[in-house]
Amino acid sequence: MCRVENILKSLNNSKFRSSFSLKQKDLEYIEKKGLSEIRKHAYDILEKRLVPADILNDGKQTPMRGHPVFIAQHATATCCRGCLEKWHHIPKGREITRQELDYIVEVIMMWIKLQLQKKSGSIF
Repeated sequence: MCRVENILKSLNNSKFRSSFSLKQKDLEYIEKKGLSEIRKHAYDILEKRLVPADILNDGKQTPMRGHPVFIAQHATATCCRGCLEKWHHIPKGREITRQELDYIVEVIMMWIKLQLQKKSGSIF
């Protein structure tokens, strides 16, 4: 099992993390935009809200709704630097590297794909 699959399995055992799911509105947005565009949105959102070493409102910077990536961030514990440190062992207090950012986006996108599969029964 790869690192992303392992972390998603662990997160699924968390009552809080496993309580998140995409709503119909989110699914329709993803269908309209496509997964490659959602991936671009994930990079844009994370570069602004998660990558910097110091985030003024860390722990409160990710809304609980409004975009599928936000919901995925909460479900995957990639919503703030504290959760990244606890769950993904990416330390606070320094800028996130490109390799770490790619990993975070992969975790988010895998969760979204699993949600799509669960909601539609299709396989990606």
